[in-house]
Amino acid sequence: PNLTRRLKPCFLMSPLSVAQYLPTNDAGFDLVVFDEASQIPTWDAVGVIARAKNAIIVGDPKQLPPTAFFQRQDAVTEEMTEQNEDEVEDMESILDECIAIGMDGMKLNTHYRSKNESLIAFSNHYYYQDELDTFPAPDRAGGESTSAQSSIRGVHFEYVPNAVYDKSKTRTNKAEAQRVVEIVLDRLSNPKTSARSMGVVAFSAQQKDLIEDMLDQAADSNPELANAMSEAMAEPLFVKNLENVQGDERDCIIFSIGYAPDATGAFAMNFGPLNKSGGQRRLNVAVTRAKEEIIVVSSIYASQIDLNRTSAVGPAHLKAYLEFAQSGRPTWSDASGAGSDSSADKNRFIQCVADFLRENGYDVDCGVGFSDYKIDIAVVDPKNPNRYCLAVECDGAVYKNAKIARDREKSRPSMLEGLGWKHCRVWSTEWFTDPEKSKDDLLKCLKGSGK
Repeated sequence: PNLTRRLKPCFLMSPLSVAQYLPTNDAGFDLVVFDEASQIPTWDAVGVIARAKNAIIVGDPKQLPPTAFFQRQDAVTEEMTEQNEDEVEDMESILDECIAIGMDGMKLNTHYRSKNESLIAFSNHYYYQDELDTFPAPDRAGGESTSAQSSIRGVHFEYVPNAVYDKSKTRTNKAEAQRVVEIVLDRLSNPKTSARSMGVVAFSAQQKDLIEDMLDQAADSNPELANAMSEAMAEPLFVKNLENVQGDERDCIIFSIGYAPDATGAFAMNFGPLNKSGGQRRLNVAVTRAKEEIIVVSSIYASQIDLNRTSAVGPAHLKAYLEFAQSGRPTWSDASGAGSDSSADKNRFIQCVADFLRENGYDVDCGVGFSDYKIDIAVVDPKNPNRYCLAVECDGAVYKNAKIARDREKSRPSMLEGLGWKHCRVWSTEWFTDPEKSKDDLLKCLKGSGK
């Protein structure tokens, strides 16, 4: 009680509210914490920092910075024109300033949102230098293929043929918007997908408005859609554009690229804010919103994006992402889901355990996963070659390289079990000093998985 009386109150406030309601003449708080600091302009943050003795700045420099778009939306309700959409300017954030001055920092490098590793694999490679630890799902894409994780299951490509981008008037793609609405209605009518939350992300404000209008019209005669869009839902169906989707997440995210050849067949290579400097950060935000699945609805193929006509990074990354979605596999050269280049294949102990399992009639894949964290041995379900029934972890390189004991012993097994894996550990010392017991325990673990 004495400690409680000495503690200052704790508030959850925006920078604007702090400026309005808290006095300026007293640094009355021990600590201020900024969340989503990449979107807070420096001048909004300074007054908040002045009211506290210490500050923690939390944010992702690879996601959206503050832009003039938000200021315009606060003051003006009319739609953005193509001209002012191209004039969206990024501003420096308090996060950028802290990084620039070399402030002490730490990285959070374990990814938890995606229930399918393919959903984060693109961003991990292109934006986070493959430093994120991500966790594979027990789905074995590719079936009997030896490269079990080379195919992706969480990202799907939906091509809309003969669609036209109305560049001169509405700056929308009606055929593509209609296909998005059809996908939403199909998922709501399917018992397997109806309970999963959905979000629609359009690559322009005009396309977002068109999809929103179409969904509103459809909801008049579709109670299921009206219910999904209701704010009373825990995760209602949303329709947003690239500029305002940061911070949201849904089970399934549906993209509408929108941009396509016009009525004359000319393709302008204009992707709105993606063409601006730093536009790739908008793409990174969009492709990391899904927990289970992404459906990319597009009227163009990756091959139609001619990088000789633009030097912007945003369109180059969009081209790479479309290639990723179209091909059903990572397109970057060093991506490895399960293959001979993985550390598991170079570890004699892991290979010894894998050979034992094969000798006992089990099909296995070694080094399963896209990130540095890989499952040493994944045992294929004998009843379903498209799924794994057991994750076997050995005390090899992956175990040794874990910097924190809690990650190694608790967090990783917990994450795998949360994704649907059955988890088992095999120790090298026991394998060689008491092989009969160790092998028997492993087979019992397989039987215990119900297989």
